[in-house]
Amino acid sequence: MWFRSWLALAVASSLFSISLVATFAQSTGQDHAQLRPTSSFDSIRDRRARSIALFTEAGKVLQHPRCVNCHPANDRPTQTDLMRSHQPLVVRGPDGHGVPGMTCATCHHENNFDAARVPGHPAWHLAPASMAWHGKSLGEICEQIKDPKRNGNRDMTTLIHHMSEDSLVGWAWAPGSDRTPAPGTQAMFGELINAWAASGAFCP
Repeated sequence: MWFRSWLALAVASSLFSISLVATFAQSTGQDHAQLRPTSSFDSIRDRRARSIALFTEAGKVLQHPRCVNCHPANDRPTQTDLMRSHQPLVVRGPDGHGVPGMTCATCHHENNFDAARVPGHPAWHLAPASMAWHGKSLGEICEQIKDPKRNGNRDMTTLIHHMSEDSLVGWAWAPGSDRTPAPGTQAMFGELINAWAASGAFCP
């Protein structure tokens, strides 16, 4: 009898704790499966603070495995939400498309091939080594993507277009198979980046 009472109390306590965590996550906007709209930051009057808050929200995408896997710290891409080293062993090559005999296009075709769990896109390749994000803080990534010497020679207008409209970037929201998509939508992500730029493009 005492055991059943103890078990019921333990279950109730666990459920209460889970409820508190969920409520806190909702109230603080910490649901990493979603993106907050730009309008939710309008109440932040300080321009710099609003800019940093916008970029921090966009960082849910930038630091998501769907993006970081193709922005590795070395010449080898990673895979899965755990960001394991790519199997089979492949390397960047001189232009980010692999090396002869093992180019990205050897396995990655124009579309996702879910039967074999192989992602696809016509332009599948690694980001340039200068755009490596893996292991970097959000502040470091922010400074990096603003620097034309390290972002593919993009000014802010081109950077916003790349983030919000490039179809390879957009793959992150339609990764196929059972992969976890990036938070929100590409349109929402693009709006956050645009609002961040308009508010001064400050970094965390």
